[in-house]
Amino acid sequence: MIATDRFVFLHLHKSGGTFVNEGLLRFVPGAREIGYHLPRHLIPDEHRLLPVLGFARNPWSYYASWHAFQAGRPQPNALYRVLSDEGRLGFQGTVRNMLELGASSHLDRLLHELPADYGNRGLNLPGFALEPIRGSGAGFYSYLYHYVFGHDDARLRIGRMETLRTELPSMLAATGYHANADMLHFIATAAPRNVTQHARYTDLYDKELRQLVAERDASVIERHGYRFGD
Repeated sequence: MIATDRFVFLHLHKSGGTFVNEGLLRFVPGAREIGYHLPRHLIPDEHRLLPVLGFARNPWSYYASWHAFQAGRPQPNALYRVLSDEGRLGFQGTVRNMLELGASSHLDRLLHELPADYGNRGLNLPGFALEPIRGSGAGFYSYLYHYVFGHDDARLRIGRMETLRTELPSMLAATGYHANADMLHFIATAAPRNVTQHARYTDLYDKELRQLVAERDASVIERHGYRFGD
């Protein structure tokens, strides 16, 4: 979470937030980081009425990036360890477990493995914050999306990570902050941050898993106009 005197930026996991965080902290006067991957309801009172900005990602792409990142880590997080059966499941099985988590026996074990409170690194999702996924029918990414951004209202504007370089300047301008030339150059030309290398996400899904994402993450897909293959 980045707070400024004009807006607050919320960092949704694996959705371009690291890049935006760096740009805001480097170029926006007075910008400061308040926690890590924190949700909207934890915005400090003095910033609560400001516009809220964020970015989302094509859910099919998100799962591919998340899986490749965690599978390549020496010490993957609890979410990956539990839902991949300690790495024994591949992409298909692990992502299916993410999509069916709210109705799965994996949830109780995962809630036990997650921390009891917020920290300042990694997933930063305490067990109590994930508990409401139970029985929701939501895929993990759409659950995270609604958990981080909260209710939809006039103060909330969420762009698409895929068009971040063109959307971010106008999103900032709508809050009254106009990026200077150095920031615009950074947005337009700086290399992506925290990039995960993996096969084309379209090659990782079979028809059944592709459709399951479409069903479980429909709220994000429909709101932002995503399609498989974008």
